[in-house]
Amino acid sequence: MARPLRIQYPGACYHVTSRGNERKAVFSDARDRDDLLQRLSGLAEAGALRVYAWALLPNHFHRARTAARRRAKC
Repeated sequence: MARPLRIQYPGACYHVTSRGNERKAVFSDARDRDDLLQRLSGLAEAGALRVYAWALLPNHFHRARTAARRRAKC
């Protein structure tokens, strides 16, 4: 069963998680982790989102961020 749509409004803060399939690692090495951080940084600099906190673990990661105010290409 699909989960209900998330209510979104400008400035709202969301806890977003991403998990690997079958709880497998989502990063193959430190370079992968750095790539994710660079992408988040690029989106933040473009004004697409604000990231308040993150946690990168071997098989998943968390972000606390606000809803996008405008779309950015990344």
